[in-house]
Amino acid sequence: MPIITHRPITPGTRFLVRVKTEGLHAGRPERSLTEFKHRAMGRNCYGRITSRRRGGGHKKLYRAIDFRRDRLDSPATVLRIEYDPNRTSHLALIEYADKTLNYILAPDGLKVGDKVVSTNTAQEQLTPGLSLPLSLIPPATFIHCIEIEPGKGGQLARSAGGFAQLLGLEEGRAILRMPSGEQRYLNADCRATVGIVGNVDHHNASLGKAGRSRWKGIRPRQRGMSMNPVDHPNGGGGGKKKGGGGRQHLKSPWGQLAKGFPTRTKAKASNNQIILRRNGRKVKQV
Repeated sequence: MPIITHRPITPGTRFLVRVKTEGLHAGRPERSLTEFKHRAMGRNCYGRITSRRRGGGHKKLYRAIDFRRDRLDSPATVLRIEYDPNRTSHLALIEYADKTLNYILAPDGLKVGDKVVSTNTAQEQLTPGLSLPLSLIPPATFIHCIEIEPGKGGQLARSAGGFAQLLGLEEGRAILRMPSGEQRYLNADCRATVGIVGNVDHHNASLGKAGRSRWKGIRPRQRGMSMNPVDHPNGGGGGKKKGGGGRQHLKSPWGQLAKGFPTRTKAKASNNQIILRRNGRKVKQV
C-alpha cells in the first residue's frame, strides 16, 4: 500500500505520514468474533506497574484470530480485509462453505474473493494464505505465522511486513531464517502460512504528533539522566554527560546494564536449536 503525506496546514499534519487504507472495510468488525479486552495499563494482578509507559488510549475490541488453521481441506473465501487496532498487520475475514466465519492474518497480495485453504497435502501452486506443514513447503519460500510446536498455533513472524524464509529440511527438522536474521531449527511438522504479512509499508508511517501516541495508549517516556539519583541510577549530576572515565554506565532503573550486555539466558533449553545467532555468530551444536 502507498503512503500518504499531508500539507502542513496544522502542526499535527506537518510530520504526519499515513499508510493508504484503500480497500479496507470501513464498518465494524464481525461481532461473533470479537470480545472485550481488559486493559491492564501495565499493572500486574497486584496493581503494581510492571510495564511502564502504558495507559489511556481508545477502547479496543479484541478480534479472535485463527492461528491454528486446523480446519483441513476446506476452502474458504475472503469476504473483506479489515484493520485491527491490536496489531500492526491487517486481518482477512474468511467464510467456509458452511457459513462459518474466521479471522486470519492478511498476507500481502490477498484480495477479496480469493480462496484460502489449510491442508496436509503438497500443492503445485503456492498462493498467499495457503497453510501447510513446513515439510511440504519448498525451500526459499517466504512464510509467516509459524508454529513453534505442532498444533500450538502460529507465533513467529506475525507483524506487518514480517516473514521468515525456509532454507531447507534436515532429518525431520526445518531450517529457517527468522526476521531477526537468526537461523534455527524447527520441527518439520509445524504449520506455516505462505506469503509475507500484509501492510508492508507500516514502518514508513509517522504518527505526526504526541496525541496520536496517547490514542494508542502509549504514555510519555522520561530520560533516566534527567531524573534524580533516588529515581534512577543515571540520575543526578551537575551537567549532562554520559561518561567521564567510567563514572557512569547506562543502566535500567533496576541496575541492569543497558548496552553491550546480552540478556538471553545462557542455559536456555532452545539454545541447541540455533544455528546462527542474529549477531552473525555461529553456535556450536552439541
